[in-house]
Amino acid sequence: MQRSITTDHPKESCGLFGVYDVGTAASSIHRGLFAQQHRGQEGSGIVVSDGEKIRSIKGLGLIDEVFSGESLAQLPGHLGIGHVRYSTTGSDRIQNVQPLVVECVDGIWAVAHNGNLTNARKLRRMYQESGAIFQTSTDSEVLVHLLADPMYRSRPRRVARALHELEGAFSFLLMTKNCVMAARDPMGFRPLSIGRLNGGYVFASETCALAQTGAEYVRDVEPGELVVVDAAGLHSSRFAECPTDRLAQCVFELVYFARPDSRVFGYNAHEIRLQYGMRLAEEHPVDADIVISVPDSGNDAALGYSRGSGIPLDFGFIRNHYVGRTFIMPEQRDRASSVDMKLSVLPETVSGKRVVVVDDSIVRGTTCKRRVACLREAGASEIHVRVSCPPTANPCFYGIDLPTHEELVGAQMSVDEIREFIGADSLGYLSQEGLLSPFNNPEHFCAACFTGNYPSDVSHMKGKEALEASAPELALDP
Repeated sequence: MQRSITTDHPKESCGLFGVYDVGTAASSIHRGLFAQQHRGQEGSGIVVSDGEKIRSIKGLGLIDEVFSGESLAQLPGHLGIGHVRYSTTGSDRIQNVQPLVVECVDGIWAVAHNGNLTNARKLRRMYQESGAIFQTSTDSEVLVHLLADPMYRSRPRRVARALHELEGAFSFLLMTKNCVMAARDPMGFRPLSIGRLNGGYVFASETCALAQTGAEYVRDVEPGELVVVDAAGLHSSRFAECPTDRLAQCVFELVYFARPDSRVFGYNAHEIRLQYGMRLAEEHPVDADIVISVPDSGNDAALGYSRGSGIPLDFGFIRNHYVGRTFIMPEQRDRASSVDMKLSVLPETVSGKRVVVVDDSIVRGTTCKRRVACLREAGASEIHVRVSCPPTANPCFYGIDLPTHEELVGAQMSVDEIREFIGADSLGYLSQEGLLSPFNNPEHFCAACFTGNYPSDVSHMKGKEALEASAPELALDP
């Protein structure tokens, strides 16, 4: 008999994919987004241009729920951008699905964004008070208003000047009817790569999407760089200088978010997670019979723990791959409705065994508690939980939808209290030193969700739906 259990992870950011002159743009974007479906399940969209007309399709749900062969045939063109969404700002509604497509005085623009703009509330209020109308509750829309602002529209380097006004974390893809643009914030929070395909160019949040489309990796978009691709080729310029003391690349991309076959910030995610598992075995050894992972995100670290400890790796949990990744569902009720269908315990593997369970993170702790209980029911004699990152004790304001301090078990309890809460015989987290040990320049990574040391001022930040009601109340005059 298999017993159903749950999962407990942070929630994902978004995925971008753009192309220029690669042949049929829509089919390439579709494949690129499919490779990045793990970055967002709420909605997806594709916008393409044939050089004269811009067309778009977007909707709520998975890529294959939004697009079909027939719908892709309605998107002719050789350039375009696409987006898979997890809402780190703004609610789950069709108006917020990207790419955003707007018509300005000089034509149509499309915008796709991964990250969080920490000054979006301030910019939004400024434009609202001057009479601007916003169609969405996402922070991404403020860039559209900056681009349409006559102060920027009539000046040289218009896009660069608009990007320079933004603060926080962003990787952007933008397009007009005849060009595609890519940009990363000056601190480099979110990844964005450049590839070559069929003589044209490709942009992707993760390099696994380049491989999915047959594109060759060229390089990353640099922090503070604006890359433009048009009929004249690829052009690069800087819209902001990078800080000389440190960047702020999100370490959680390598802990958990990126697909194992992706290179992120110059590092292969699988290799980093192997090192995390081996370091975890050094920091928290235990006498046990088997190592098991919480699939799929704990697989690489579990393999590393097994190699480092010499304890054999086995399958203790079986994942139902036809159930979506519950941790990127935006509401707790959505997770609760599907988590019991996702993982099952194999009693034949764990019964009578001292088991090491390796996972990438513990957020609220409730689903980890249920995992441990299911292992007990299946007959495990001892359960030792190992986590391949430090306790997650702080929310993220840069594009990862981690809960508030009150919901984060790492902020509310000590490690021993968490161990008692989840019912494990022992609990070991990777140290902060171990987290950054694989990197040549550890000071170039943001680990604020573990340390509380934010690389920018976030004291004014609100919840992810703060922009839903950011407009001032209207005084009605009868």
